[in-house]
Amino acid sequence: QVQLVESGGGLVQAGGSLRLSCVASGGTFSRYTMAWYRRAPEKQRELVARINSGGNPIYADSVKGRFTISRENAKNTVYLQMNSLKPEDTAIYYCAWVDSSGSLSFAWGQGTQVTVSS
Repeated sequence: QVQLVESGGGLVQAGGSLRLSCVASGGTFSRYTMAWYRRAPEKQRELVARINSGGNPIYADSVKGRFTISRENAKNTVYLQMNSLKPEDTAIYYCAWVDSSGSLSFAWGQGTQVTVSS
């Protein structure tokens, strides 16, 4: 059974940066498509970024140019580097193992809180 554990969230001022990490265990990480989602208060969960086994990323329009998703297969870890943070980025961020299209999810982390103050 695949388990995902996120870390790296916290409180940061607008314009600042954070790097989230998600460590996977229990499977063949290098074959997985991994994604970061977020859920802001009173909003639906939304895709932030996704990276396939070949390292090709896609991003939500709201984070393009500010966030970077990457993976380090040797460490079974996927990262989300978040720069130029805005108050509207405040949310709980979740790591997920998904299928290549992002339509199906197979495992989720517990989430990590990111709060951006103005």
